[in-house]
Amino acid sequence: MGDLELLLPGEAAVLVRGLRSFPLREIGSGGWNQQHENLEKLNMQAILDATASQGEPIQELLVTHGKIPTLVEELIAVEMWKQKVFPVLCRLEDFKPQNTFPIYMVVHHEASIINLLETVFFHKEVCESAEDTVLDLIDYCHRKLTLLVARSSRGGPPEEEECQSSTPMQLEHHVAPQELQKQAELMEFEIASKALSVLRYITDCVDSLSLSTLNRMLSTHDLPCLLVELLEHNPWSRREGGKLQQFEGGRWQTVAPSEQQKLSKLDGQVWIALYNLLLSHEARARYCFTSFAKGQLLKIPEIWERLERENRGKWQAIAKYQLRHVFSPSEQDLRLQARRWAETYRLDVLEAIAPERPRCAYCSAVASKRCSRCQNEWYCCRECQVKHWEKHGKACVLAAQGDRAK
Repeated sequence: MGDLELLLPGEAAVLVRGLRSFPLREIGSGGWNQQHENLEKLNMQAILDATASQGEPIQELLVTHGKIPTLVEELIAVEMWKQKVFPVLCRLEDFKPQNTFPIYMVVHHEASIINLLETVFFHKEVCESAEDTVLDLIDYCHRKLTLLVARSSRGGPPEEEECQSSTPMQLEHHVAPQELQKQAELMEFEIASKALSVLRYITDCVDSLSLSTLNRMLSTHDLPCLLVELLEHNPWSRREGGKLQQFEGGRWQTVAPSEQQKLSKLDGQVWIALYNLLLSHEARARYCFTSFAKGQLLKIPEIWERLERENRGKWQAIAKYQLRHVFSPSEQDLRLQARRWAETYRLDVLEAIAPERPRCAYCSAVASKRCSRCQNEWYCCRECQVKHWEKHGKACVLAAQGDRAK
């Protein structure tokens, strides 16, 4: 990777080996801050490795040293800190820090970990190495996606400026605690999109997951129904000024008309997860089709039909354009095209590369009929087959008996 390499292999190994879980009381401490910096470096290196497609040493190190459970434990811990400790901290009368940057680092920590997990969970061995913490990770993803559905039900996706979460380099030295709380809430949308990708990668391993993990996905949380709700609400798409926008790469992006018929990455993650959960033999055997589940899953054809209806006008526009500009050439264009075709599709070349057609076993003419008993000889007509039977009959019977014996 040359200049894109942030960490040498030896450095990365040292950072991975040093990863550990911190109790809530120590979140934001000096040791915790050092681990946050190390995780940021590992996160950026993992993204560079995946982009360069030259092996993914960070993923391999995390699996080798058994650190995936540590990452999941840290993810849950910082989520709890943000929900339980952070609001109380902001309400304390004597909470007047001169520099809120260290607090922002904690707020940003959850996004860093889920981003790293999204990058490495693409590999099935990572899911296996999560061991029992995969249950906690499924619970976490379920919480994030449930909140995403609830938010879209209340009034749609966040506004453009809400999704532009600050990076540590852009953050001012002092931000009011209320502003920090707002940033933490707005960051949830991007975190939820990462959680969806992680969940989809877990469903890729559905046939090798433990019974307790399958039950957690299918019975405790009924993920198929939740995924259908996501398709129905489509929280990562919106109309702004008459233009279609989709949430991707941490921000809202306007979709060009020529690209609108394509599924977004997040839509694709939902459809793949549904496919994995509903068409896997193991999952189908354990999924309880309640009346509610049936009602939800029956919406899938309706949702697909809606997508088809939305795209139908685009197909018609393309067809009309091609009718005018592609498939209605002038007479001069036709003559030029005919000349090019004649040069391209030369009969002598085509005959040379075409597979040899079968010949009649009796008269050597081109044959189209095959002996129905042995399938070994070809004939051009019934008459030739009858004439050739005297010679072919014994071999035909033996060949047919041999096939039956197999």
